[in-house]
Amino acid sequence: MEHPPDSYPARLEIDYPETLSRVRTLFRIPLIIPILVVSALLPATPAIFLFFAAQGWISGDEWFGGFAAAFFFPLILMLLFRRKYPRWWFDFLLELMRFETRILAYASLLTDRYPATDDEQSVHLDLDYPDAERLNRFLPIIKWLLAIPHFI
Repeated sequence: MEHPPDSYPARLEIDYPETLSRVRTLFRIPLIIPILVVSALLPATPAIFLFFAAQGWISGDEWFGGFAAAFFFPLILMLLFRRKYPRWWFDFLLELMRFETRILAYASLLTDRYPATDDEQSVHLDLDYPDAERLNRFLPIIKWLLAIPHFI
């Protein structure tokens, strides 16, 4: 799917319903527990950990450690030494992000549809596949070095 050159590389659209079910809204927390368990069983799901960290249920160190170990550092090493971003890795992370975005949209009362594990539903997230050959090899390392003061 080609997009105009002036479009953003990340696009998110949520089909917000005209009315939310009051009963489903009342029981939102008990209803979301099973899908959160499914999401927690996935390796280091970043958006769910961000949601838990925002609620103060976990610390940021737990989120960063799990996400970095599972996805970030191997990807940085591939980009640095091989100049490759495997398409299957990108597709997996994109589908994982879509799933987590559906969960967050449901938890944030942006949609009334229970998050599916395979349907796009009313949450549409699309990211352009990056051209690893055009990426600067050392830019991710420099970006993380520049982010150290923000973490401190």
